[in-house]
Amino acid sequence: MGLQKKATNDYRAMSPEDIASFLKSGTGGLSEAEAAERLKQFGSNEIREQKKNPVMQFFKRYWGPMPWLLEFAMVLTFCVKHYTEGIIIFALLTINAVIGFVQSQNSQKAVELLKKQLQIKTKVLRDRKWVYKDAKDIVPGDILNLRLGDLVPADAFVIEGEVSVDESSLTGESLPKNIHQKGIIYSSSIIKRGEAKCIVVNTAAATYFGKTVSLVQIAKPKSKQQELMFNIVKYMMYLGLAASAVVTCYAIALHKDIASIMSLIIVFLMGAIPVALPAVMTIVQAVGALGLSKKGVLVTRLDSIEDASSIDTFCFDKTGTITQNQLCVTGCRSFGHFKEPDVIRLAALASKAEEMDAIDTAVIVYAKQKQTSFENCSQLSYLPFNPANKRTEATARINDETCHILKGAPQIILQLCGNPDKKAVSEIEDTVDDFSEKGYRTIAVAVSNGTDEKGQAQYEFAGMLALSDPPRPDSKAMIRQIQELGIRTVMLTGDNMAIAKEIAGNVGIGKRIHSANELDGLSHDEQVKLVDNSDGFAEVYPEDKFKIVHLMQEEGHMVGMTGDGVNDSPALKQAELGTAVSTATDVAKASASIVLTKPGLSEIIDTIKVSRQTYQRMLTWVINKITKVVEVVFLFTIGYFWTHNMLISLLGMSLLVFANDFVTMSIATDNVVSTKSPNSWNIKSIVSSSMVLGILFAAEDLLVAYIGISHFHLAYGALCTLVMLSLVFNTQFRILTVRERGHFWNSRPSRKLFWISALTIIGFMFIVTRGNLVPVITWNQVLILFLIGITFTFCIDFVKYGLFRKFHL
Repeated sequence: MGLQKKATNDYRAMSPEDIASFLKSGTGGLSEAEAAERLKQFGSNEIREQKKNPVMQFFKRYWGPMPWLLEFAMVLTFCVKHYTEGIIIFALLTINAVIGFVQSQNSQKAVELLKKQLQIKTKVLRDRKWVYKDAKDIVPGDILNLRLGDLVPADAFVIEGEVSVDESSLTGESLPKNIHQKGIIYSSSIIKRGEAKCIVVNTAAATYFGKTVSLVQIAKPKSKQQELMFNIVKYMMYLGLAASAVVTCYAIALHKDIASIMSLIIVFLMGAIPVALPAVMTIVQAVGALGLSKKGVLVTRLDSIEDASSIDTFCFDKTGTITQNQLCVTGCRSFGHFKEPDVIRLAALASKAEEMDAIDTAVIVYAKQKQTSFENCSQLSYLPFNPANKRTEATARINDETCHILKGAPQIILQLCGNPDKKAVSEIEDTVDDFSEKGYRTIAVAVSNGTDEKGQAQYEFAGMLALSDPPRPDSKAMIRQIQELGIRTVMLTGDNMAIAKEIAGNVGIGKRIHSANELDGLSHDEQVKLVDNSDGFAEVYPEDKFKIVHLMQEEGHMVGMTGDGVNDSPALKQAELGTAVSTATDVAKASASIVLTKPGLSEIIDTIKVSRQTYQRMLTWVINKITKVVEVVFLFTIGYFWTHNMLISLLGMSLLVFANDFVTMSIATDNVVSTKSPNSWNIKSIVSSSMVLGILFAAEDLLVAYIGISHFHLAYGALCTLVMLSLVFNTQFRILTVRERGHFWNSRPSRKLFWISALTIIGFMFIVTRGNLVPVITWNQVLILFLIGITFTFCIDFVKYGLFRKFHL
């Protein structure tokens, strides 16, 4: 019978003997045979991610509303024996699939970092011998020996010893935590001091770390890109199907043959479906991602580039994100006859850099900053911090006199200073309270220059130092700039209220800080109200951050989230723009949408600006595409009722779609200006303005068809060529006008966009005048058509300007 499972925290109430009995482990540890058996039961001590078959992922690109419509059109094309057109449609599908698949595979590579967290060696007792094993081979019941610098590979119960651990990657708390006998050490914590013998109680997904990663896997941010694509396909599909149904009924009434009816259905489908939309979105976002990589930002989820443009709320983790995750001395207070330099000198003499203790390091750095003199001073002996008595001790020689120095918790040091007067005690307590209100941790310093009649040292209380994890130099400026971009800033931290309020106030986030515990017991509406009226939350756990982000999203907010630890990972994954800072853990980086590769947070500003530029480019493509769909639907519907024939051939439509849809990918390089406020995809406004423009361009095409019939006296084949060329001209001219939200002459397009449009126009001019692919028309007719296109575009630009102002596009 296998072992039963318990939650890690359930072991706190058990004795070491009961735990050993429950886990069937003895003083000599497990045998290799027992460990192998448990490895089969519990599995490897590693985070398993769901692997997806790349072949299946590629073929899924051919599955969905948009591919279905194209595949249906392709089948109809082959049915009417238009094989060239069918091959072109298949090429469109495949190009979309390849581009989307390649970009998706590249962005998923960062997820491989998840497993690196547990790829370590650890000292374990097997068959009564201490050996080193891979962390993935650790099982419940194993006895571990953990020392300074070790990464804890699993949740464990301390049997012997005392250690100080860094849990900042789990809880966000920057200060080390002391774990005594019968305490619990969590997976992925780091041993900062001491040594302990522990018994493993949980591994892999059952650990605190593993459950956090499970939250990461559960987290699924709503993709604004997918929502946008679905809505566009829906609008275009409805319009195309409605028009084709009407025209089909009319064709049947005219007793048209099946082949011609199927051909007109294909034309409408090809005209209505935004064929290149997935590929264009991917390329536009990839261009933005490439630009960000040059600024020190790695994009791991392409969707986030577009989503970031709509971010209206940004949640910041405090430790390691707003702050440096490094203790420093921020103040000093002396007492009695001691001066501040004396207190700093004594504290430094009771510190040792080689110990790699965070407090000792902070004191030594502070002494250097204050240019403290150590002339005629030397450290004779040093005892590192002892969790049992909560102090560090040192013996030093100062000006040829030997003294004993204590450094530690104020209440402990004060007790060792004999019987100080009440006024001094009150003053010391007031100072401690003052530092605490500012979110500072306080350490006291005392010194003894002699002993009493019993031979015991007589200590004098010299002073106190205030410790804090200070904000990064750029945090305040960065937060101000984000707020100027119309984004609300919120801080989420595992630290206490005092620290949270002090930091949030100092960097300009605000003072409305609440405890995450206040959310408990509230109704959903009350929780939403509290979140909406807060500048931040203190004392939060991973599930709290995840919940707060989710509450914001339920209210329609687009949320950004920064963080650096495992504890931030679920919220990073859930947010539309999860941002891992340069010092983040591998799990946090793998969960995030973007990863900063340089210190600081200034790159977030670049990300927001680039994302808003990406939005403008994508908006240009969408408006252009919807306008074109409306144009061709109205043109072909009215044209069919007028001439009883489609005004374009199947081959002409295939060439038009292949050339124009993919030529417009050059919009990804266009010159654009980012907005000063968050962007939003208002589909109704976009479609309404695009429909008006599409109808105007359709009117131009109908005028061209009228001229072709009544003035050029063209045959049906040449008329189709003339209309196709009009559509080509309109598409290229339309890009140049809709790319600018003001009048088209207010800004220049990028060189790439300009030359691709120009070459497309020139190329089609030669195609229609040579007659190799389509019936020929003359150069005079081409030039007249070109002038008509320029004139209409100039006039339509004024209508566009009014529409964009009305709909705030």
